[in-house]
Amino acid sequence: MSVQDHSGYREPPQEGMSVKAKAGLVLIGFLAIAGALLFTEHRAHVLGLLVWLPLLACPLMHFFMHGGHGHNHGGGRANDPRSV
Repeated sequence: MSVQDHSGYREPPQEGMSVKAKAGLVLIGFLAIAGALLFTEHRAHVLGLLVWLPLLACPLMHFFMHGGHGHNHGGGRANDPRSV
């Protein structure tokens, strides 16, 4: 048997979409259908929880926005009239 060298051989360019692109489209379609089904089946639960969203947002806003209250925390100078 002889060993043949195919290093110079190139496959002809493929027409159409690649396998990765097709898999991506299938994934997007699956996620869209799953999202629609989840929304229709669990709409009452999600919309019922939206009532509590402002109450749950208050502690988070207080934690992250506490610097906006004007507290200097000892950072001002002693002669600064604004630090009184």
